[in-house]
Amino acid sequence: METRSQQDEERANILEVQVDEAKVIAEEADRKYEEVKHSLSVRKVMENRSFQDEERANTVESQLKEAQMLAEEADRKYDEVARKLAMVEADLERAEERAEAGENKIVELEEELRVVGNNLKSLEVSEEKALQREDSYEEQIRTVSARLKEGLTNGYSVMRLYVRVAKNKLGSSQLKVRMHDCSGVTFTTNKHITVYVFVSAIVVIVVVCCERQTADELLVEKERVRNLTEEIEQTVQEIQGS
Repeated sequence: METRSQQDEERANILEVQVDEAKVIAEEADRKYEEVKHSLSVRKVMENRSFQDEERANTVESQLKEAQMLAEEADRKYDEVARKLAMVEADLERAEERAEAGENKIVELEEELRVVGNNLKSLEVSEEKALQREDSYEEQIRTVSARLKEGLTNGYSVMRLYVRVAKNKLGSSQLKVRMHDCSGVTFTTNKHITVYVFVSAIVVIVVVCCERQTADELLVEKERVRNLTEEIEQTVQEIQGS
């Protein structure tokens, strides 16, 4: 009985040891289970985080592509704007050159206008002086015409006087011959050089017709004719000079 009791006690001790070992194993298993469970939880979290990171990466990549496209579009627009700006600057430079040329042309035109204005003023003054000279010439012409008319009248009077004298001193046949010698002379009142021819004809008639007058009468009449001739010559010169 004692032996069986000892065996039972030994078996109980062995069982207790096995129970203790089983407890230890169970605790170790629980710990490992918890570790595995924790690992799975961590893995799941990591997987979720990785998925989120992947989504974020995809989003960031999409945003990056969009940003690159926008940057390329911005570069293209910048190049276009730069090209247009260069064209505008070139147009502006040409416009400034044209404006400068226009200003120079305006200055030239203003100078020409000033010169033309001065010339116009000079022409107006010259025209006014010409009108004054014209009025003066017309007055001189009227004066000369009056003097010429008076001289011609005096010439006709002298001619008639000496014709009467010639009739008394010469025969009528000789007088006709003398007058025939002067028939080629044109008697006119026009204001030109034929007046001088007329006067010369008068002098010839006087000289011829007065051949038989006394010396004193001849000198007096010649002096009158000379004065008349000088007056008419002066009148003719004034007419030709004007």
